[in-house]
Order: sequence, then structure tokens, then C-alpha cells
Amino acid sequence: MFTNTKAFSGFAVDDLQRAREFYGETLGLRVTEQNGMLTLHLAGGAEILVYPKADHTPAGFTVLNFPVDDIDAAVEELTNRGVRFERYPGFTHDEKGIVRESGGPQIAWFTDPAGNVFSVLQEP
Repeated sequence: MFTNTKAFSGFAVDDLQRAREFYGETLGLRVTEQNGMLTLHLAGGAEILVYPKADHTPAGFTVLNFPVDDIDAAVEELTNRGVRFERYPGFTHDEKGIVRESGGPQIAWFTDPAGNVFSVLQEP
């Protein structure tokens, strides 16, 4: 039934203008706005819908992952742009906030202004 449908994902934020600035200026994504919602335009043609929700509660999990070729460079650049990286119990983070456990991707988590969790990750 859904074989040929162009599916997309979405998540809520509590302040659309702050979200637009964060995604566009801090993360450097192409962002468009229509009908009171944002669309994040990702590489390969993927799109993510971001919609306002006054009583927004962020999910307790990662809503969007950004694969990168060089996690150290990505974390440094984001840190320079004011992004703060999260440190979660049960993981060993280096001084930059990157988890470098053997066998899995190197990963670092951060949040948007609404508290939604994102990651940058580099495959082994």
C-alpha cells in the first residue's frame, strides 16, 4: 500500500521562530516555512516537518541523526556555534562530549531550543 509513497517524518517545537534560527543559522540547514510550519531540507531530498505545539514535551530519545565524515570537526564547529553537548549516564564521553565505544558509531548528542534530541555520528 505504501510502496510508492514519499513518507516523511516530523516533530514538534514550542517556538517556531527560535527553531527556524537554530536549524537555519546554527545547523546550516535549508529551512522553508509554509502554513505556520517549517520544512527542513536534508541531503538526498529528504524533508522533515517541524510544527508548533504550545504544550510541547520533548521526546526522551533522538529524533534526528546527522551522519558526518569527521565527528571531531563537526562537534568543534557546533560548539563554536554555541551548541552544548549532552552527557548521558551509562556512556563514557570524552572531553568534547563524544562517545567512542568500540563496535558502534562515535556519537555526540545535543538538543534544539525545544529540548528535542539530535546527534552527530561517525560510523566506524
